[in-house]
Amino acid sequence: MMSRLGIAALWLLHFLPLTWQARIGNGLGWMLYYLVAKRRKIGATNLALAFPTWSIAQRRQVLKQHFQAMTRAALEHGMLWWSDAQRVRDLVKIEGWEHYQAVKDQPIILLAPHFIGLDMGGVRLSIEPHPLVSMYSRLKNPHFDALMLHARTRFGCSVLISRHEGVRPLIREIKQGAALYYLPDQDFGARDAEFVPFFDVPAATVNAMPRMAKLARAKILPAITRQLPDGLGYVLQFYPAWDNYPSDDMTADIRRMNAFIEDRTREMPAQYFWLHKRYKTRPAGEPSLYET
Repeated sequence: MMSRLGIAALWLLHFLPLTWQARIGNGLGWMLYYLVAKRRKIGATNLALAFPTWSIAQRRQVLKQHFQAMTRAALEHGMLWWSDAQRVRDLVKIEGWEHYQAVKDQPIILLAPHFIGLDMGGVRLSIEPHPLVSMYSRLKNPHFDALMLHARTRFGCSVLISRHEGVRPLIREIKQGAALYYLPDQDFGARDAEFVPFFDVPAATVNAMPRMAKLARAKILPAITRQLPDGLGYVLQFYPAWDNYPSDDMTADIRRMNAFIEDRTREMPAQYFWLHKRYKTRPAGEPSLYET
């Protein structure tokens, strides 16, 4: 019942101007910072590990801004679910399109880390005529899960593959011409992962991106979606495709990926997804970095 009421509220909100949605999201996010203690502690731990030289007050301020940005993005998902293609184009502007055009005739893996605008960027790309493929994990709530699948596929140029199916279907789609919108920067355990520094702290990082790039002979094209202030929408920024990737050193390839994500995070620290236990899996013998 509550999930249906929440969906109804998002449906009503999506009719409002974006500036109004942003104000509501910022206000609710400020409240959630104080109400959701468990996630607040996870975020505070992550920020302390990533930015140990920052003052506690500075990290607290960034975390409050993160709750606001996350909540605002959550409310604005209504536009992805129900608005027409033109409104989604207006919501998410694209910069650096020339970098995409430079490699569009080759196999492509889009490096799209967990910044809060990643769904906006993915849905915006699905409007373009170039086919898109992505991997997804089912949400616990079936109503929101159905809406997320709808948003990511409703414009007809996007294919979703369950994480349980593995990478083979992704390789097949890449070789057939689809660009892979890939999110490789969360902790899924030690399997198929290497402990590579993320902000100087060893983090279990999946090694699939260099493996898939080698198998598909794909170019790595970073695609970062940034939330703009004051309800001005989002910008999907393409960066130049990486040269000499993958190399013969998988650990160095994963470190290169993490270093790129670190640089983008320093540019907009409140927009990286700090509420996930990024350092949950530890090397053998190391204690947990999170409070139990």
